[in-house]
Amino acid sequence: MVLDATIVNVALPQAQRELGMSDTERQWVITAYVLAFGALLLIGGRIADYWGRKRSYMVGMLGFGLASAWGGLAQSGLELIIARGLQGVFAALLAPAALALLTVTFPSGRERGTAFAVFGTVAGTGAAVGLLLGGVLTEFADWRWCLLVNIVFAIVGLVGALMFVSESRAEGDKHYDIAGAITVTLGLGALVYGFTLSETGWSSAPTIGFLALGAGLLTLFVWIQTRVANPLLPLRVMQDRTRAGAFIIQAIIGAVFIGMSLYMAFHLQIVLGLSPLWAGLASLGMTIATIMTAPLVAKLLPLWGARVLMSVGPFIAAIGMFYLTFITADGSYWAQVFPGLVLVGFGLAFAVIPVQNVALTNIAAHDAGAASALVNSSMQIGGSIGLSVFTTIYVSTTADSLAGGANQLVAFTDGYSAVFLATAVILVIASIVGVTLLRSPQPRRNEPGADASHAGEPVISRA
Repeated sequence: MVLDATIVNVALPQAQRELGMSDTERQWVITAYVLAFGALLLIGGRIADYWGRKRSYMVGMLGFGLASAWGGLAQSGLELIIARGLQGVFAALLAPAALALLTVTFPSGRERGTAFAVFGTVAGTGAAVGLLLGGVLTEFADWRWCLLVNIVFAIVGLVGALMFVSESRAEGDKHYDIAGAITVTLGLGALVYGFTLSETGWSSAPTIGFLALGAGLLTLFVWIQTRVANPLLPLRVMQDRTRAGAFIIQAIIGAVFIGMSLYMAFHLQIVLGLSPLWAGLASLGMTIATIMTAPLVAKLLPLWGARVLMSVGPFIAAIGMFYLTFITADGSYWAQVFPGLVLVGFGLAFAVIPVQNVALTNIAAHDAGAASALVNSSMQIGGSIGLSVFTTIYVSTTADSLAGGANQLVAFTDGYSAVFLATAVILVIASIVGVTLLRSPQPRRNEPGADASHAGEPVISRA
């Protein structure tokens, strides 16, 4: 699912030409997926808790594969956008079920640390691998295979679940919070759509209206959660300071992965003139840096604790993004792009690998699906809002550059550079969040569960 947020990025220029899509429709191929995914994740998490995590995982996997098949066979831009939205709907059921299964299977100890390190490495490299795989498929097959390839993954996932996964579900009260589900879904949808409209102007009535509607509905959702007996999102999940910080950092990572990878793919293909294959290969600097850093992070985590890693990592990635702001239309990939990508991949590995473990430490089994959904929702909503804001920045900067007399490729490059600067700024914010919200590592204790009030750090240190 992380891969699917970026695999179509490299294929988008070809898909846009073949289906006759406008630039706005092109953006919605990405936005439809992350918006549906993020907006429905909380209800998807509760369905997984109550209906059964294995059952939800399998239904989500099957639906995801079918939606991917429709997208791969789409004959119009509208069909492709709808199919991508359906992918997001089923991903919202699949993702929290998968992460909840991991949480209840490995509740604590060294195995939990290993399991989440593997899971975090997959999540950290999936977006970058998507760019490479998208390039290979677009170059040697067709852009449609960037969606059709998911059928293979779905089959493997379904067979694996039947063979190896045990069913689990929450005990106790299983009443659904219908009012909460409606308000949070419509609220997140309105908020993201409002950000999407911002490229036409922040002061326009539709932009202000949808942003205000989204904020109002989300405020109503929080109020509902304090009044119902069995809330969709138990507010206790977010009351821990460390967990809240992890959610914020996860949202920023989502914005960086989705926004940066999309505009980097455009720069590599449109400005530097690379083929889809070479554009995918050119993204390997970030992928390899993340993969090579993962074992180091696993060793440093019990020594330094999550706070240090999740504070330093985003700052290193911010340096890499700032380096990318100096790209030029006639510049060299090796001099202007590759070093920045390596720094970004290296830095993000320090944050991506521990973030989900931190966010889900000391979560009660009854809340595993809801908390897992919030982790995923943070990344997807962060990505969809980030993409909308980055698009506004890109459109505005490009228009100003063209008005100033720059040629088209220079104007595009100016727009991409402005996006990379924005990602650098929010990565610095993530670093500040890590310093201020994440708790300092606690001394090691020999007693099981000692000092459990310090949610996150003692368990992570032992892991």
